[in-house]
Amino acid sequence: MDCSFAYIADTQNLSSLNFIKLIVFLLLAAGSSVSGQGGWKNVSADFGVLPSSVSVFKSTDSFHGRPFIGYYLVADLKDRSIEFTTQTGAGERYTPTQYFLKEDSPLLVVNGTFFSFTTNQNLNTLIKDGKLLAYNVTALKTKSADSFYYPTRSAIGISKKRRADVAWLFTDTAEEYAYAFERDPVIAKGINADPSLKDLKTFDKHKRWKVQTAIGGGPVLIHRRKLRVTNKEEQMFVNGENDRHPRTAMGYTRDRKLIILVVQGRFPGEAEGATLAEEAEILLKLGCVEGLNLDGGGSSSMVVNGVQTIKPSDKGQERPVPGVFLIKRASVSR
Repeated sequence: MDCSFAYIADTQNLSSLNFIKLIVFLLLAAGSSVSGQGGWKNVSADFGVLPSSVSVFKSTDSFHGRPFIGYYLVADLKDRSIEFTTQTGAGERYTPTQYFLKEDSPLLVVNGTFFSFTTNQNLNTLIKDGKLLAYNVTALKTKSADSFYYPTRSAIGISKKRRADVAWLFTDTAEEYAYAFERDPVIAKGINADPSLKDLKTFDKHKRWKVQTAIGGGPVLIHRRKLRVTNKEEQMFVNGENDRHPRTAMGYTRDRKLIILVVQGRFPGEAEGATLAEEAEILLKLGCVEGLNLDGGGSSSMVVNGVQTIKPSDKGQERPVPGVFLIKRASVSR
């Protein structure tokens, strides 16, 4: 930085216009190196044979002056030779590598939903083959003894036409579909501990969310190509916006590429994780038009062709989880 400006001071022969252009260029370059996350390198070869529509990238560049390690996988939603699906542990929890072995060696296994350590219950939406396998938490106790908060927590889904969508959802075990709010999350309270959609008492436009595959988490990070972290509305990490943790996130681009990001963390001096805003910043720079946070911390883990990417923060060991997102090679009809 100092050398660059010393050079500018000595460039007496530059025209005024060129001099200004050079200053602007150097300022922009300096700014991007400080605030942006770059240095992503294609490391697909480290993960064996992958379809041409699937690639893996890694960055070890510092991020906002802190050590950083992250990976992201990009998959073309339009490629019919690959399939996108989910799986649950059917009341049990398994590590991503165990899911890899149980699910006939998929291309990708990544963690997603938050869950209960006590009951192994997924606490977010999971949809497989168009059917709800797990539901969002629909009521949270407020400080008032007789009142509940009704959150609409987010999920990413893929339709039959292979189009991705991120929405805020309300799910009901009595309903076949999740209800999606596409514009804003709903902020509602009530006294019913087991609410239905009508208890939200909202006029916000919603629809039945007819997707084939979906996995939930929260909060939303990117909405309509802009940073929008809805942690307060979703009642997630309300006072933890600036905490750095290992992260898992998903989003999609305008040209229908699915982005799956994992960030290593809790390794001081090696990889310190990311805040929600930093995670959102990365997704935005990768071109995502919508994206959301998924379960992080010790759960963050992405296995590609059976090979781990980031080092999990639980003493380097994968945490068993009750639900995962998968990419598989499409089955061949005979």
